[in-house]
Amino acid sequence: MQLTLTTPALLFPAISLLFLSYTNKFLALASLIRTLHEESRNNPNSPVISGQLENLRRRMKLIKHMQGTGIMSFISCVLVMFLLHFNLFQWGFVIFGLSLFFLLVSLVICLMEIKISIDALELQVQQMHH
Repeated sequence: MQLTLTTPALLFPAISLLFLSYTNKFLALASLIRTLHEESRNNPNSPVISGQLENLRRRMKLIKHMQGTGIMSFISCVLVMFLLHFNLFQWGFVIFGLSLFFLLVSLVICLMEIKISIDALELQVQQMHH
């Protein structure tokens, strides 16, 4: 397979959209944390708030890793284009595979974060029924 400059460039819009999604997740999480912080001041011994804060802490770590691996994917794409520009096709091909791997890891972490988010919502819905 011949790798051209346009191949890694095709990932730029996809990675950019992922970052927009990740940023939205981060901003929503920040808002939730600020709201819970205020609630915890009014009710400092609530096990529900404590559990929600632990959940948000795990989600923050996952979002950090999602963003980190997404950034590595983006950097790898730029490096591939640089290598291809200097006719280092073999290295470009290898690094492009690495870029795809980072993108895959980022998406898998995103899936894990979504599962935690859904689990938290399930707990909230169950609590409303009691």
